[in-house]
This record gives sequence, structure tokens and C-alpha cells, in this order.
Amino acid sequence: MDLSTPPPDLYGRPRPDRFIRRITAFGDRYSPAMGSPLLRRNPRRPRPRPTPSLQLVVTRHELIAADVVELHLADPSGTPLSRWQPGARLLLTLPSGRERHYSLCSDPADTGHYRIAVRRIADGGGGSIEIHDELHAGARLTARRPRNGFAFCAEPSVLLLAGGIGITPLLPMAREAARLGLDWRLVHTGRSADAMPFADELRALGEHRVTLLADDRDGVPTAEALLARAPARAAVYCCGPAPMLTAVQRALDASPARSLHFERFGAAPLTDGRPFTLRLGPNGPELPVPADRSALDVLRETRPDLPYSCHQGFCGTCKLQLLSGAPDHRDRRLTEEERAAGALLPCVSRAAEGETLVLDL
Repeated sequence: MDLSTPPPDLYGRPRPDRFIRRITAFGDRYSPAMGSPLLRRNPRRPRPRPTPSLQLVVTRHELIAADVVELHLADPSGTPLSRWQPGARLLLTLPSGRERHYSLCSDPADTGHYRIAVRRIADGGGGSIEIHDELHAGARLTARRPRNGFAFCAEPSVLLLAGGIGITPLLPMAREAARLGLDWRLVHTGRSADAMPFADELRALGEHRVTLLADDRDGVPTAEALLARAPARAAVYCCGPAPMLTAVQRALDASPARSLHFERFGAAPLTDGRPFTLRLGPNGPELPVPADRSALDVLRETRPDLPYSCHQGFCGTCKLQLLSGAPDHRDRRLTEEERAAGALLPCVSRAAEGETLVLDL
């Protein structure tokens, strides 16, 4: 088909059809106009109301592995909770005001409660310690409805690779793969057997499909050895610490697998950063941001009260207002209109070398 030549007249006359030509000209102008910011929403319609937060109560708080607690969260009135898909996360607002994302690891078909598992991190931001020490049965907290940035596509052949607490999003995927009759395998690695939660649940899904590897017993596996367990042309789903993800990414091409889906615990390592400067207010102090650190990390040294959660530019918790400067937006959350209005997510966004970003702080 020659797309550059107009179609002939509908009645066989030796000239382009006038009706088609006019429709085409109208479409060439109408479509871009309707995509303009002022026409994307009918101004007569009220703006959609924000989705209300979930009010949850802790119904169970149990230590299920070394430094890992399991929480069951339910609606205080017993109302069924929203359904979700394997890989979904729940954003919790803790009693302290901290916001943290946790992968759901219960059965998506069970609307009576949500289940999360949290490893205690002594030198973290305090969220895991608060959950371990303060969120016992009866505690109340709020949450956003589950969202999924690590969706399970249910390919015919699947390899699930979990490192440590990275088993939480993969457990529902394994359950779904078993339910659908897929050709699946799961490998869970950890420092020691007593630090690896859900071992019995995993074995119950099929011992011939599940492999549990403890570093102190089996040695630290290589990415090549993990990927060698993949069925031919399998899709790999991987969640774990950054070194594990990096190694799996590098070894994928030489493995039997054909695709990789992964979720990080935190921000990806900085590989192309340039040093720049943050200024707190028009006349405030200046903070140098090195090439290998995020703006959020530098800001929190001076302002430890700044909220944050995902470290990956998709939750929006750390959003700040930019007064001046040319940022390099690297988030997956803000719209072009929000960026033009000065919104900035310092967990991932940066600036050119030598640039100064002035923040409304």
C-alpha cells in the first residue's frame, strides 16, 4: 500500500476523492487539537474524587523467620478488601507517618485480609523497626489500594528467582502458576535456612518445582547456575538485592531463558550521574550532590524528616517543589503538566553537571 498517494475517487473519476480528502484534512487538525492540555478533560465535568484510603487493622503479627515478621491486615468492620494480582504492592502509612511499600504475599482470591512480610533492617529508615516493634495485633493504619508494577504475565514457561525477602511478590506468582498448570520453577536463596520465610508453603506447591538454597549450607549460587534451571524459552521473574539483579541481567543472554521481569528493593545503582547542587530556598544553604548519590539521600542528611518510600520514582511520596533550575526528570510518576509546574521527585531526578536546583524548602 502506498500511503503517500491519496486514494482514488469513490466513483472512479481520475482525481482524488474530495470527501476522503476533506475527512483526512479534518482528522489531521482535530486529533492534535484534542490532545492539547486544555481539551483533555471536559471542563464542565467535576474533577474525579481521589480514591479514599483504606483503613486497616493488624489482626496477626508473627515472627516467621529470623528477623522477618508476618502481618495480616483486615478492614476493621470485616468488609471484603479489594482484589489484586500477583506482584502487587500495598503502600502503608505507619502510625509515625512513614510511608512504605510492601509486596502482598497472601492469596489474591482471599479478600478477608492482606498479608505482608517485613525483614527488620537495623540501619534502614526506621519503617521495618516500627513494624516489628509497634504494629502488634489491634494496631490501626491506613493504606492505598494495591497497585502493581511487577505484573505476572503467566507465560507458558516461568522461572521465579527470589533473594531473601524478595520471595514476597513471587510466592503469589508461584501459586498462580501452579493453578494455571504452567511449566514453572522457583529458586529461593537466602543467607541461612532459618532466615528464609514460607519454606513450607513453597514446598506444598510442588517439591519437584521448588529449590531452596541457603548460602551457609549450599554456597552462594552464581547467576549462571540459577538461570540454568530455567525451562527452555522461559520468562524469568526476579526479586532480590541489587547485586543479584545485576548478575541475572548480565547472564540472561547466555541462558535458556528468553525474557526477564524484575523488581528492586530500592533505587537502581547510579551509573551515569553527574555532580550538581541543591539550594534550600532562594537564599538557603547549598548542598553538593555527588555523581554516585541521589538528591534525596543528600537532602535527608540535612532534613531527616523528609518523607520517602520507593526510592524508584513511581510512588510520589518524596515530591518537592522546584523554584528554579533545569532538572533531569527520571521518574515514572509525574505528568508533563506537573513537571512544567515545578514538581520534582528527588529520589531519582538529577541535573546536568554544575547545575543548581533551587527547592522550596
